[in-house]
Amino acid sequence: MNRDRQGMITAVVPVKSFSVAKSRLADILPPDLRARLARAMAGDVLAVLTQIAEIDAVLVVTEDPSVARLARASGAAVLLEPGLNGYNAATEAAARFLGPDRTMLLVPGDLPALAADDIRRLIAAHGEAPCLTLVPDRIKDGTNALMVTPADTLSFCFGPASFDRHRKAAQKAGLAVQSLELETIGFDLDRPEDLAAVAQLRLGPQSRAVFDVLEHDGLTTNNKNIRRPFGSETDAISRREKTMTITREDILDRTASGARITDDEALALLDFDDLVPLTEAARTLRDAGHGDIVTFSRKVFIPLTHLCRDVCHYCTFAHPPKKGESAFMTPAEVLAVAEAGKRAGCKEALFTLGDKPELRYRAAREQLAELGYADTVSYIEAMAAMVLKETGLLPHVNGGVMTADEIARLRKVSVSQGIMLETVSTRLSERGGPHFGSPDKLPAPRLQMMRQAGAAAIPFTSGILIGIGETRQERIESLLALRDIHENHGGHIQEIIIQNFRAKADTKMANAPEPDLDEQVWTIAMARLIFGPTMNIQSPPNLRPEELAALINAGINDWGGISPVTPDHVNPEAPWPQIMALERETEKAGKILTERLAAYPPYALDAARWLDAGLHGALLRHQDSEGYARPDNWIAGSGTQPPTLFAKPPAMRANDTLHAIIDRAFAGKRLSEDEIVRLFAARGGEYEFVRAKADELREAICGDDVSYVVTRNINYTNICYFKCQFCAFSKGKMSENLRGRPYNLPLEEIRRRVVEAWHRGGTEVCLQGGIHPEYTGQTYLDICETIRKAEPAMHIHAFSPLEVWQGAETLGLSVPDFLVALKEAGLSSMPGTAAEILDDEVRRDLCPDKINTAQWMEVVEAAHMAGIRTTATIMFGHIDRPVHWARHILRVREIQEKTGGFTEFVGLPFVPMETPIYLKNRSRLGPTYREAMLMHAVARLALNPVLTNIQASWVKLGAEGLSDCLTAGANDAGGTLMEETITRSAGAVHGQEMAPHEFVEMIRALGRTPRLRNTLYETAPESRMQRAFQAPPLEPSINTLASKYDR
Repeated sequence: MNRDRQGMITAVVPVKSFSVAKSRLADILPPDLRARLARAMAGDVLAVLTQIAEIDAVLVVTEDPSVARLARASGAAVLLEPGLNGYNAATEAAARFLGPDRTMLLVPGDLPALAADDIRRLIAAHGEAPCLTLVPDRIKDGTNALMVTPADTLSFCFGPASFDRHRKAAQKAGLAVQSLELETIGFDLDRPEDLAAVAQLRLGPQSRAVFDVLEHDGLTTNNKNIRRPFGSETDAISRREKTMTITREDILDRTASGARITDDEALALLDFDDLVPLTEAARTLRDAGHGDIVTFSRKVFIPLTHLCRDVCHYCTFAHPPKKGESAFMTPAEVLAVAEAGKRAGCKEALFTLGDKPELRYRAAREQLAELGYADTVSYIEAMAAMVLKETGLLPHVNGGVMTADEIARLRKVSVSQGIMLETVSTRLSERGGPHFGSPDKLPAPRLQMMRQAGAAAIPFTSGILIGIGETRQERIESLLALRDIHENHGGHIQEIIIQNFRAKADTKMANAPEPDLDEQVWTIAMARLIFGPTMNIQSPPNLRPEELAALINAGINDWGGISPVTPDHVNPEAPWPQIMALERETEKAGKILTERLAAYPPYALDAARWLDAGLHGALLRHQDSEGYARPDNWIAGSGTQPPTLFAKPPAMRANDTLHAIIDRAFAGKRLSEDEIVRLFAARGGEYEFVRAKADELREAICGDDVSYVVTRNINYTNICYFKCQFCAFSKGKMSENLRGRPYNLPLEEIRRRVVEAWHRGGTEVCLQGGIHPEYTGQTYLDICETIRKAEPAMHIHAFSPLEVWQGAETLGLSVPDFLVALKEAGLSSMPGTAAEILDDEVRRDLCPDKINTAQWMEVVEAAHMAGIRTTATIMFGHIDRPVHWARHILRVREIQEKTGGFTEFVGLPFVPMETPIYLKNRSRLGPTYREAMLMHAVARLALNPVLTNIQASWVKLGAEGLSDCLTAGANDAGGTLMEETITRSAGAVHGQEMAPHEFVEMIRALGRTPRLRNTLYETAPESRMQRAFQAPPLEPSINTLASKYDR
């Protein structure tokens, strides 16, 4: 079809009153079910038509105001024509309304399986004007859809044999005629015998929900000869009325158990005022989706302009230009607010403003011109980009009604966008209503913008405003309209706000009554029932500060943005609560306050789908492993101060599930993947509880001893041909304070360092390095033999499974045979490094050319079988998630149950600063402090009783972090190291050496007993301890440069 020759396409949907629809089904369905079915089919038809880009407008023709409300909620325009006499009259009214300049696409409202692709095929097939395209019904007797250009040139002939009658009418009018058979358009629902066939189709979601009820009641089979199973229509109505109370309870029970509430079921609860069962069902749903977490975003509020072309009767945010006041905040003012927010720990920059002020005010146009921008959206775009670049705050934009192009532009500079629907009621935009004179508050453009945001995959915020004159039915219809858009456009709506109207002085609604608490509670509960367990339902705490527990009990799981810097510019009379006070009130209601980002966790964790690639790095820098906000500034290895932990946890709360998991762990049972993930999800009081229980288990198994070992790290080369994305040791910046220049230690220097370590009280040397392209298995054998000759009593702890795999391969040996050779050359034990995360889902991106999970496990099991014990390590906090940690721990347990060869489990927090993956904006900033503590606590619980030693790395955590881990399940402090370069290459400030007396002082400060051990956890000889405490300073180390690898 040539759009230029045909004009704009309007889809016309005639819809009779639902109460009298589908009368030919009266023999099988009572009136309320027929009305429910008709409403569902119409809703599905409108949902399809409003998402098709080729259609310029959708027009519903009806005489029923309730149908009109559904149409407007779906984003359609309405031609309300009282006294219509049948389908032909409705169609003719639409044709007159459209006139000669438009193409009319006529679609009935009772196509339960309508597919958008069939509508597109019809549009594509339609010829040039004047033209009629017909789509027959299944038996080619009736006309199920047609497309005519011009719209007002055909005499409509719906009824028996309408397909042929329309052909003849078109020929008489001089229209070219063609027909097209389309399955989902040709299949309508009129007769009882149609029910069984329709039930087998791929139905729209609303139709399917009704058919599920019909199928459950046995009404979709063998209907051809059934006559009035419900008796008379009066009897049927009477029965439904008698069971209404039961039906409502059933609705709540079904919904609370996870069933999707239908539109009609939601509307059936309009006058259901018993808040006890209503909120109980809402809470059950909320807890199924969010557990005990209630979130908030620490934000800064940037009111870019207070000018607005709209004149909402309750608003004090927008006002006309004032003498001496700028129309817009200047870039310097914007940046100053953002920087203040950053200093206060904010992660979100909320841009809010009036709608299209330049269309109304010269002052807005003039200042935009002075600033160098064509319009308000261009200025928002620039300011959001500036704030993101200069401060790292994540922009969320409430920019008013925008076009698809404007939305797409802002997607490049913001992590989320939003617009309040407020209401689908056009009645409130009529004279005397709160939205009169405010064109941007009409529901149709706002709904259309939300559809466009869904098409652009933008995390989106919306909601309703209650108490401005709307009815309960209009609230429910507004929520249902939002649900339809969310479900039909990719699931992009990330939160629904239920905001209560607050009367403000100097407005037209200054004396209007505010909604009471019960009304807000009812609406929140209904929103939860309509949107189900996973949607984020929000209610601002500053608008109901004394009733926070009631809002939580109604089903919310989010408080919205809270600013420690800026006021609520939309409700300036209502100050933000202090975050600590909000935390206390949330805990009183049995929930855990958790900070989130502007993009909620499911959207943050799926950033490849939902965010522009240019925003990924900024988001990851603020994000923890579950997609929530990092709660503090601590970074592993950075020297930043850890957050304060309670020396003795306060009264701790944990739900029954958590208690049961920990009881199983204490009993030595193997925990499931889901159970371990649940432990890692512990926050607030639950986190303190898990830490305390892990420490209790540590005390029961290990007593008060804290062990440590005097060891020397020897990194024999920093040249490596692997491309691990987390490694800065061989790829960090060229700095003498980090990895320095490429080197390769000769055997003599290795020997010298071993001898020096022995004289300083060492019992172990730990050798690791890059995989040098010239190294073979013989290199590793030579290193072992050199050390064994130099100091026969020194324990050689060397070579990761990767080096063993590579060494065996270069010598043409099997892994077991090469391990035997290493043991004969002097190897005593192996570090279980190169494990990183034992899950190939992570390894494919993190270390794609390294050995995979199965190969790592193969080497370690072979080592254990050869009598070579190993450590087990995990390097966490980069691109991994708790589910990967759980799988890793379970694989460690699996090996330990089989071989018993692990000496300890070591948690190694990812140190990000100089790693390639972080510098490429592809990783988080390492684990949060909570996650680092939990790794040791969960390992203690999940590995009980098969692995009893849990070690914390002071190199990664610092002395304070190590101390905290020793009260969270760890019993070992690791080694003195003497010198360490791998972690320092990644940017860590720790790592050179922690002297034995420093270990002793730290351990005794905890009221624990220090114990010097060897590699196998035996107590070290007294002679070694004396040497260690009297050790002279290290001689300068000499790294022989490998100039051919310098770059």
